[in-house]
Amino acid sequence: MERRLGVIAIFIYEKTNIDKLNKLLSDYSNIILGRMGLPLKDKKINFINIIVELNTNELGALTGKIGNIKGLKVKSIIF
Repeated sequence: MERRLGVIAIFIYEKTNIDKLNKLLSDYSNIILGRMGLPLKDKKINFINIIVELNTNELGALTGKIGNIKGLKVKSIIF
């Protein structure tokens, strides 16, 4: 399957499961090209933007696992 570039946006509403997220992202480090975090203090959320190179199966697996972590919302786009 062809690998393509994509962006995964993660909104963190509860910091209690940040360790789970970081462990998961570490497990997928081979497909992560870059990561940027931004605290939005006035909105009381944090935002992580991840640039990835992967196929659609990998994208679905990763975003599905992120989406199952309590207190997080995830959106993705693949080019």
